[in-house]
Amino acid sequence: MKPTILAGATAIVLGALSGVPTALAGETPSKPGANVYIVSPSHGQTVGGSVKVVFGLDGMGVAPAGIEKDGTGHHHLMVNMDASTVDMDAPLPADDNHIHFGGGQTETILNLAPGEHTLQLVLADHNHIPHNPPVISEKITITVAE
Repeated sequence: MKPTILAGATAIVLGALSGVPTALAGETPSKPGANVYIVSPSHGQTVGGSVKVVFGLDGMGVAPAGIEKDGTGHHHLMVNMDASTVDMDAPLPADDNHIHFGGGQTETILNLAPGEHTLQLVLADHNHIPHNPPVISEKITITVAE
């Protein structure tokens, strides 16, 4: 579990226990017209098992998790998931299908099994919570060659 996620969850629990209202979820505004997208690979592309994924972002900046700065966020890559299944009012999960780039990274290398896979980006704030309104890429499908 990432410390920033634990810190956010701890704040929610402590706030609830103390009776102090805590409203972390979905409070960080996105910039109008902000757009996140996958630069490469492209939709429908056939790739090797080790694939470089490059993230694109227009209208906002990138800042590491834990850094609260207006108009910024960090990337989360959903592998074989759909952003519509994720609670956009809570910190995004961190596992093999929800990959956090809390250091402000804008690309990664994925090692994927042969077959068809989907990729989708979600931009989140300093607490791993999607912005309001959420900044989500189109979902692309790639095929990993055998």
